[in-house]
Amino acid sequence: NTFVSFSVYTFIYILHLTCVIVVTVMNNDIALIKLSEPVTLSDHVQLACIPPAETVLSNLYPCYITGWGRLYTGGPIADNLQQALMPVADHATCSQPDWWGFIVRTNMVCAGGDGIVAGCNGDSGGPLNCQNAQGVWEVHGIASFVSGLGCNFEKKPTVFTRVSAFNGWIDQVMMNN
Repeated sequence: NTFVSFSVYTFIYILHLTCVIVVTVMNNDIALIKLSEPVTLSDHVQLACIPPAETVLSNLYPCYITGWGRLYTGGPIADNLQQALMPVADHATCSQPDWWGFIVRTNMVCAGGDGIVAGCNGDSGGPLNCQNAQGVWEVHGIASFVSGLGCNFEKKPTVFTRVSAFNGWIDQVMMNN
């Protein structure tokens, strides 16, 4: 058995984009929290980098989802943090009628869709991490939704909020709070 230490932080408030602008269903699924105290960095706790504004990943770009959601459709919640390689499905692919169609917007990023590896219920809010050309890990997505047909349904990749579409809002919130 391996013991992994962890810390618990409380937050002061949550700022959610839906409180700021009018939104459509499943659009602008992003929030920021302000912690009550600074985070202590360790081997298990590190800062996340945000990609440059309007960065759009190419089709099949290798990224990783991590989460505490269900292990499979209707299955148990994970006891341990799960991680899986999920290549990006670009907007041209993901917005095809037999994929997600018009539901997927340009401020979203899709990953997976092979019918084998996917995010699942409970992974929402977790990151889609991708390594850039310089070897730096960046949070390109925030898990938003999966298909009601099942977590690992072919041509229904996990859909994430594309972080780089919200850099201006993130900067504004951080400067004002």
